[in-house]
Amino acid sequence: MKKLAESLKNAPIVKKGEYNYVVHPITDGIPYIEADLLNEVADEIAKKMPKCDRIVTMEAMGIPIASALCLKTGIPFTIIRKRKYGLPGEKEVFQETGYGKGNLYINGIKKGDEIVIVDDVLSTGGTLISVVEALEEIGAIIKGIFIAVNKGNKSVIENKIRKEIKTIVDIKVDNEVKIL
Repeated sequence: MKKLAESLKNAPIVKKGEYNYVVHPITDGIPYIEADLLNEVADEIAKKMPKCDRIVTMEAMGIPIASALCLKTGIPFTIIRKRKYGLPGEKEVFQETGYGKGNLYINGIKKGDEIVIVDDVLSTGGTLISVVEALEEIGAIIKGIFIAVNKGNKSVIENKIRKEIKTIVDIKVDNEVKIL
């Protein structure tokens, strides 16, 4: 977690309206994702990740983390996509974040699948809350939720989804990034 925390402290911050947005390799892929940084994140999650059938992530920046975890653990992963495919059993999910809204589409997850959700950042929780609700409607068993960077109010989001969220690093963003 040392490399992740240090790189977050040095990450640029841009304003999106009233929203302070940290631009970082793990959360945005900018300027680029270094292998040792991605390995650090994947190693931290893999240490705590319970046994499951599938890793699940949301497009787009959860994909590198899920890919690294798949390679480390041998557990396949599913990407919840922003594009509709119209496949049988496809589940449409409306999500609203601090800086946008739209639909996500779940394919390939069925009742009884034991899954672990991974993602890059937790801010407002809009995406995670919507995805957890949809996965529960499908009947998937959520064994764990792992997020690389938390900059939101994790306890409020945990209460809404009635599940623990494990994060690697918690930050506060004002004019600078503070590691909590």
